[in-house]
Amino acid sequence: MNINRWIRVIAGSFILLSLALGVESSPLFVHRNWLWFTAFVGLNLLQSGFTRFCLMEIFLRKLGVRDA
Repeated sequence: MNINRWIRVIAGSFILLSLALGVESSPLFVHRNWLWFTAFVGLNLLQSGFTRFCLMEIFLRKLGVRDA
């Protein structure tokens, strides 16, 4: 898998996990403040679409994940 696919997988996993931890009807509910993490990931995805800067991309390159 290349960097773009990894970023999508990681971001989607973070969003689903934080929703599971932050929504009161979830069996994994911990606290509502987990929804702030969902917003953080969404905002980072939005800004990376405009600026082409993604911190996760830098981390994945250092781990040796290949570019598209």
